Amino acid sequence: MLKALLRAGLLLLAFTTSASAEPIKVTLLGTGVPTPRPSSFSASTLVEAGSEKLLFDLGRGSTMQLYRLKIPLGAITANFITHMHSDHLVGLPDMWLTGWLATPWASRKGPMKLYGPKGTVAMTENLTRAFADDIRIRIDDEHLDPAAIAFAAKDIEPGRVYDSNGVKVTAIEVNHGDKIKPSFGYVIEYDGHKVVLSGDTKYDERIARAAEGADLLIHEVAVVEPELLVRNPVYKDIGAHHTSPEEAGRIFASARPKLAVYSHIVFGTVKPAPDIPEEPLILRTRTEYKGPLLVGRDMMSFRIGDTVEAFAPGGARLEP
Repeated sequence: MLKALLRAGLLLLAFTTSASAEPIKVTLLGTGVPTPRPSSFSASTLVEAGSEKLLFDLGRGSTMQLYRLKIPLGAITANFITHMHSDHLVGLPDMWLTGWLATPWASRKGPMKLYGPKGTVAMTENLTRAFADDIRIRIDDEHLDPAAIAFAAKDIEPGRVYDSNGVKVTAIEVNHGDKIKPSFGYVIEYDGHKVVLSGDTKYDERIARAAEGADLLIHEVAVVEPELLVRNPVYKDIGAHHTSPEEAGRIFASARPKLAVYSHIVFGTVKPAPDIPEEPLILRTRTEYKGPLLVGRDMMSFRIGDTVEAFAPGGARLEP
C-alpha cells in the first residue's frame, strides 16, 4: 500500500513540476490542418506565463501533446478558441471529459474555462447534453466532482477577454473570409513581453499593428500548387481564406517581431506529401521579409525572456 502511494505521489510530481522559470514559454502542440497527418496534429498552442497555462485552440491531439509534456490536463487555467472550424475544436470534448478524470494527468478542479466567438456557449451546452450518460455514470460510479465537468464558457468580442495573475489576453478580429465571422487572433502579454497568434486569416494588417514590437508572432500560411487548384476546385476556396508566404512576409516586415514563426501550415500538393517542406515557404517569404523566421513543427517551443530562444521538438536549440 505504501509503495503504491509513493508511486502515485511521484507520478503526480512529474505531472505538476514546471520546467520553465522564464516569463513566457510557448509550445506548438499542433501546427497542422484538418489533414490527418501523423507528423502534424491540428491547431493548438500552449502559452505558459507565470502561474497561468493557457491553451489556444483544441485541435486533434492536443491532450496527447500535453501528456508528453507532463502537464496535467487539469492544470490548464483557461482555453481560447479562434473560430468555429472543426480542426480547431475536435480536441475540446477530449480535453473537457478526460481532464475531469481523477488521475494525476487530469484532475481538473472546478469548471473548464472556455472563451471563444459567438456560438461557444451553445456548443458547450450541446456537448453537455451529448455526453449526459457518460457524465451521469462517472459521477455515480467514480464519484467525480460534478462542478469540474461544468463549463465556464463565454462568447467574446474583440478586446481584452482575460486578465489573471498578471497575464492579459486580448482578442483581435481577423479576416478568415466573409462567412467565417467572427474569427479571432490573440495577443498575450505578461511581464513586459508580448506573444501574438494570428489565428486563421487572410492578409490582415490588423495583425501587423497588434504585433508591433512583439517578442513572438505566430502566423498561419498556405501554399497550394496551381495544378491542384485546377484538379480540385475546393482548394480555390481553401486558399482564398488563408495567407500566402509573400503576404505573411509583408506582415512580418511591418510588425518586426523578435521572431516570426509559421504554424497552421496549409500545404496542398497534387501528390500527397508525408511532411511539410520548409524551403518553398522560406524562399517565398524571403521576397518580403529578411528577419528571424522559423517554420513551426509540432512540439517546437520558445522561451521568452531578455531574448527569444527557440527549441526543436527534441530540445536542441534552433537558430532562425
